[in-house]
Amino acid sequence: MKAHQDSSHALDLVTVFRSTGATGELQALVVQSLLESNGIKAVMVGDSRLPYLPDEIRVARKHADQARALIAEAQAVGPKGAEEAEKSGER
Repeated sequence: MKAHQDSSHALDLVTVFRSTGATGELQALVVQSLLESNGIKAVMVGDSRLPYLPDEIRVARKHADQARALIAEAQAVGPKGAEEAEKSGER
C-alpha cells in the first residue's frame, strides 16, 4: 500500500536568497541557520568546487514570504544588531 504524498505546489522549493563572491557560501549558511532557527526548513544549493557560482537558499513555497521577511529584517538590522540581540539573549 502506498503512503499518501502531498503533491501540492506549496511544497515546491523556491529560492529566497542568493549570494556570490568569496563569502557567498558563508552568507548562505548564516541565512539557512536564521531560517531554521525560526522553524523554516531550508536547503542550501551550491557547489564549493565552483565558487564563482551563486549559493542559494531554498524553502517550500508556502514558507517563502515568511522566509523573505526574516531575511529582510536580518539585513536591515545588520551584523551589529545581530550581535546585540545575541548578547541580550545570553543574559
